[in-house]
Order: sequence, then structure tokens, then C-alpha cells
Amino acid sequence: MEEPGQETSIPGCRQTSVKNLFKSALRCLLTACSRQDFFYILSKFSGGEQERLYRLYTQVVVKLHKTLEACFDEHCHKTQVGPILDTVEQLIEEQNLDPLFSDKTDVMAIANDLTTVKKNEIQRLTALLQRAEEQNRQKEARISLLKEQTQDFSDAIARIEKLKAGFSGYFEGKDKLPPI
Repeated sequence: MEEPGQETSIPGCRQTSVKNLFKSALRCLLTACSRQDFFYILSKFSGGEQERLYRLYTQVVVKLHKTLEACFDEHCHKTQVGPILDTVEQLIEEQNLDPLFSDKTDVMAIANDLTTVKKNEIQRLTALLQRAEEQNRQKEARISLLKEQTQDFSDAIARIEKLKAGFSGYFEGKDKLPPI
């Protein structure tokens, strides 16, 4: 069985960074008291006592440092921080390779492209509308022409009716010539 903090895979960059940052922060916290500060704080003791206390302090700090690192590694192992950070690193790498990822996409370029597409669509629809209006004008002109021809036919029909009446009167013996 593997020891806590000893993952089978090589830790990724993020996992290594987290561990190094923890160790660095721990080192800064535990070694915040310099030798001179330690001797100044314990100035009431003799020089030999100060040395023994400082060695004891150093041993405690080293043991505490190792214990905290082990606890941190164990906790990271239990919560699977390493694999999670590796997955995050992989996803970030995939997004960096994705040309449509929003960090690499220029918003103004998209706005300009969208504007161009919409303008082209407006021009196309305007051309279709103009073509439809022209067809409507042609149909209205044709309808007007047909109405005029119908009126011409109605005049012709009235004349034919008048002519028929004249012929029928002539043939019925009224001796009138049909009006022409």
C-alpha cells in the first residue's frame, strides 16, 4: 500500500505548486523567530540554558514541520487533491488548445462579424422586398389594363345589343335600317 502523499502518477505542475507553497508557508511560520530573537526573549536565562532551550526549540520546530507536512500530504491523498488538480490542469490545457475558447476570442471581432452578417441579411431582405413590390406594380398594371379592356368590351357589348335591337326591328317589319 502506498504511503500518504505518495501518488502513483507523477504530480502535475499545479499539484507540485500547492505542495511547495504549503511547505514554504509552513517554513516561514515555524522559523519566524530568529536565533537572536530567541535569545533576546529568553535573556533571563544563562547562556548554556539558552543554547539548550534553542536546541529543544529547533527539534520541536523540525518535528512539527514534518508532522504538519505528513498531515497535509495525508489529507491531500484522502481528498484526492492530486488527481483533481491534474484534471483541472488537463482541462485548462484543452481550453488553451480550443480556438473557440472565450479567453482567446476577440469580442469586438465577433460583434463586427455579427454586424456584417446582419447587414447582409438586411440587404438580401430589402432586395426581396423590392422585387416583390415590382411584381405587385406589374400585377396592378395588368389588372388596370384588364379593367380597361373590360370597359371597352362593355361598350362593345352595348353597341352589339343596340345593333341586335335594330336588326330585330328591321326583320320584324318596322322598315327601319339598323343604326350603324
